[in-house]
Amino acid sequence: MAFSSPGGCALVLRFALFLFLLSNAGGAAATAAAASRRIPSRVGYKFTAQSQRNLLENGLGATPPMGVGMKWVLELQLEMVTADAMVSTGLAAIGYKYINLDDCWAELNRDSKGNLVPKASTFPSGIQALADYVHSKGLKLGIYSDAGTQTCSKTMPGSLGYEEQDAKTFASWGIDYLKYDNCYNTGTSPKERYPKMSKALLNSGRPIFFSLCEWGQEDPATWAASVGNSWRTTGDIADNWDSMTSRADQNDQWASYARPGGWNDPDMLEVGNGGMTTEEYRSHFSIWAVAKAPLLIGCDIRSMDNVTFELLSNKEVIAVNQDELGAQGKKVKTDGDLEVWAGPLSDNKVATVLWNRGSSTAKITAYWSDIGLKPTAVVNARDLWAHSTQLSLTGQLSADVDSHACKMYVLTPQ
Repeated sequence: MAFSSPGGCALVLRFALFLFLLSNAGGAAATAAAASRRIPSRVGYKFTAQSQRNLLENGLGATPPMGVGMKWVLELQLEMVTADAMVSTGLAAIGYKYINLDDCWAELNRDSKGNLVPKASTFPSGIQALADYVHSKGLKLGIYSDAGTQTCSKTMPGSLGYEEQDAKTFASWGIDYLKYDNCYNTGTSPKERYPKMSKALLNSGRPIFFSLCEWGQEDPATWAASVGNSWRTTGDIADNWDSMTSRADQNDQWASYARPGGWNDPDMLEVGNGGMTTEEYRSHFSIWAVAKAPLLIGCDIRSMDNVTFELLSNKEVIAVNQDELGAQGKKVKTDGDLEVWAGPLSDNKVATVLWNRGSSTAKITAYWSDIGLKPTAVVNARDLWAHSTQLSLTGQLSADVDSHACKMYVLTPQ
C-alpha cells in the first residue's frame, strides 16, 4: 500500500486527519495543517517545508515494521529456530514478521563475478534456502549490508560500487528487508551513497523494505523519506536506562517527519536483555510504540521469560504503534523528570504516556490542552497495561507513577 500519491488510502488518511483537526484545533492554522495532511499542531508538532516531501514509492512501510533483529549471532539453524519461535510463541500472529540478519553473514571476499557469498560455515545451504524456510512460516527475511567498502565488522564486503549487483542478488534470494549501515564510507555524504542503493532496490524486481542506518549523522529525517522506509535518528542503543532515554529524546525532535511509508528509527528494542528493570523495559516499549518506532526485538525470543513475552506481546500497545493514521507521538509536556508524551490516533483517539524519569514515585497530570483535546471533551481512558478503563473523565488525566515507570492510555472522546 503506497502513500505517495493523492489517491486511495492517502485520501482516507487525509480525511481522518482533517476531521481530527476540526474537532481539536481552531482557526486558519488548523485548516492549513489539515490541507497539507500534517499532524495536529495542538500536540506540539512543528511543520516545515522540509517535512513536505515525497515518500519512497515502493508500497512498503504503511505501518512501522515489526520483527526480530539478530545481533551478529548468525547460523542457519539459529535463524530457522527463531522463525519457529516467532510462530510458536504467537508473536507472528500479533504482527512480528521480519527475521533480520545483521553483520557477518557473508564471506570476506566476493566471488569471481563480484557476487556476495554467504558464509559457508554458517549458511551452508545459502540465503535463499533460509528465505524459503522463513517464507514458509508466513514471515519475511531481512539482510544487512553497508554503504561503504566494508561492513562494520570488517568481515565482509560493503555494497559501495556494487549497489545494482547486490540489490539483484538480494531480490533473487527472496529478501524482504535491507538494513544498510554506514561504516568505511570513504568520507562521502550518505546523501550521495544511500540513494544509489534505493534506486537499485527499486530496480531489483522485488519490493524490499529499505532501512537506512547512518546513525542520524546528517539529519536523515529531513531528506531520507524519498530514499528509504525508515532511517536511524540515533547512534546504536545499549541495554541501559541512560542509553534508552537519550535515544528517545534524540528521536523525538524529528517527530513531524514520520508518516506512513517513512519512519524515524531510534534503534531496536532491548526489552528482555537484562540490563534494565521490568518497569524500565515497560517504559522503553511504551515510548517506542507511541513514537511509531520500528518494533524490532533485540532479545533471544527462544528463551525469553514470561515477563518479557507479556511486555512484547501487549496487543493494545502494539495497536498504538500500528495505528493507520501514522502520526508519531511526541513529548508534549515536561516538569523536571515528569513527562507527558502524546499523539493522535485514528477515529479521533489520542495515545498518551505519563512517564516518570525521576527517582521516586510522583503524580503526573496531562491536561486536555497538553494533548490536543478540547477543554470540554469528555473521554474514556483505557489503561493499556492494566487493561482497565476510566469512564467520563473531564479536563485532565492524572496518575501516580513509580520511578522509571510509565502509564499508557488511549483516550476516546465520548
